[in-house]
Order: sequence, then C-alpha cells, then structure tokens
Amino acid sequence: MKKGFKVYALIWAIELAVFNVVCFVTPDEIAGMPKYGGVFWAGYIFVTLAFLGQLACGYKAFSAPNAGKMFLSLPLIGISYAAVTAMMITASVCLAYPRRSLLWTIVCCVITLGANAIAVVKAGAAAAIVSHLDDKVAEKTAFLKMLTVDAGQLTHQAVNAEAQAAVKKVTDALRYSDPMSAPALQESEAEIAEKFAAFAAAIKAGDDVTALTDSLLAAIAARNAKCKVLK
Repeated sequence: MKKGFKVYALIWAIELAVFNVVCFVTPDEIAGMPKYGGVFWAGYIFVTLAFLGQLACGYKAFSAPNAGKMFLSLPLIGISYAAVTAMMITASVCLAYPRRSLLWTIVCCVITLGANAIAVVKAGAAAAIVSHLDDKVAEKTAFLKMLTVDAGQLTHQAVNAEAQAAVKKVTDALRYSDPMSAPALQESEAEIAEKFAAFAAAIKAGDDVTALTDSLLAAIAARNAKCKVLK
C-alpha cells in the first residue's frame, strides 16, 4: 500500500513538474499580451494548492489498512490518477497563454478536486461499512472455526487408531457445520465447548473416548438443527 502511494506520488510530482514547465517555458508575451501578472500568479497559486489537495486524496486512497479495504479502494485509485492528470492538462492550457480565464481555471480545478474528494469520502464510507460487516461475520464464525482447528490438532495426540478415527469424526462434524453463530445458539455452543474439552482431555490421556465422541457429535448435530431453524 505504501509502495503504491510512492508510485502515485512520483506520478503526481511528474505532472506537477510538467504543469510548471508548460507555465514558465511558453513565451512571456503572445500577440502582445503579457503572460505574467496578478491573474497568472493567482491562478498559479490556486492550482498548486489544488495539486496538494489531489496528493492528499491520493494518500487517503492508498491508506487502506488491509487487503480487503485496498480492494474496495481500487476504483478510487483510478479516479485519483485520472483527476490529477485532468487537472494538470486543464491548468497548463489555461495558464500557459495570456488569453486565459482565471475563473475558468479555478472552476475546472475545483470541480476536479471536489469530485475526487467526494469519491474519497464515499469509498471510505463504503470500506468502513463492509469492514464492519466483515468483522461481525468473523466474530460470529470464530467459535466453530477455532474449535475445528483445535480438533484437527488432536490428530497428532491420538495414541491409537480408534482415537484417531474419533478425532476425524469430530473434526469433520465441526468442519461441515454452519459456522455462523447467533444468540440463540449460545447455550448449545457452550455445551459443545464443555463436551469438546472433556473429549480433548481424554484423547490426550489415552482414555477410551467412545461415549464422549457420541455425546459430542450429538451436541454438534443438535446445534446444527437449531441453526437451520434460525435461517
């Protein structure tokens, strides 16, 4: 993400340099009209500030903290590139020649910068909403996913074929269960957690787990049945 912004900043610097070259390399007078004056410098200062605003928008676009948010920001990044390029072209043409309009320059830059800023705000809001939903989903699925991982790790601690078969049954039952939780499932999930703890302790101790396996699988099946009803 930081690398992406460095590339954007480099392109921004090149386009700012192009804008300055066009402004100052063109003749001081064209058709007897002086280029430099109050209008020119007012427009030049405003455009430079607008360029800085575009850089800030670009930084915001690349400031996504994770890959998911960065994916949501990809259209915004394209908009930022297009906006700074459009502003460079428009401002260069307007300020390079004496037959220019300061008002036209300012209007074009304000519209471009404003559109980019609005896109930044909208993309940021969308990313925040999606991220919040993702966090909620992750929170609601954490119990079963973590339990599945714990069950899989018991495979290496099973001392015989019978224990390994029991671990596989439990692991498969957890893996193919609906991971989405709900308040109505809390009691069932607490029961599963308690039975799984007893099952895991028996596996590690090398004890017979037949009854514990059947009891745990029954609790998982009951939880899955309730989960279907809540859909």
